[in-house]
Amino acid sequence: MRIDDEKVIIKGREVLFRNATEEDAQLLLDYLKVTCGETRYLVKEPHEITMTLEEEKEFINNTNDSGNGILLLGFLDGRHVGNCSLMGYGSSRYKHRVSMGIALYQEYTGMGIARVMVEKLIAIAREKGFEQIELEVVSDNVRAINLYKSMQFEIHGTFPNNMKYEDGTYADAYWMIKKL
Repeated sequence: MRIDDEKVIIKGREVLFRNATEEDAQLLLDYLKVTCGETRYLVKEPHEITMTLEEEKEFINNTNDSGNGILLLGFLDGRHVGNCSLMGYGSSRYKHRVSMGIALYQEYTGMGIARVMVEKLIAIAREKGFEQIELEVVSDNVRAINLYKSMQFEIHGTFPNNMKYEDGTYADAYWMIKKL
């Protein structure tokens, strides 16, 4: 899936949203390494980001060409702030469902950017005919959970010990759904 580039004013500042392109591959690999190290809420440790530049380019192109997935980048004053994505499921019995992901560099959280990203993903999912949008969120990620609840996502289950960290501790995750 693809969208037209869109500029949005958030708290008086311009944020550009656009599709990822293969020219963004190195930027995205660097972003993953940083954001995975900034928070325990993402699924990988920084050293687990092992995708090559060519593999990342292929991932971007496959997502853009898939018809049921999209990878959007956000830029504030020309600086990359984070990404959001939708990934449809391959099975015909799941074609009504789409999974959502989002992550920002920590310095850009709390600015309203995530809310606008989620709004964009919801609009795209509706436009593409999906009936529900789903996500997993670590159960102690209160800010994210509050954002999703404010946008009518509901918790539909808990994954106990969903993640095991390198220090041996665990984190539960919630499965949240918004009916479209």
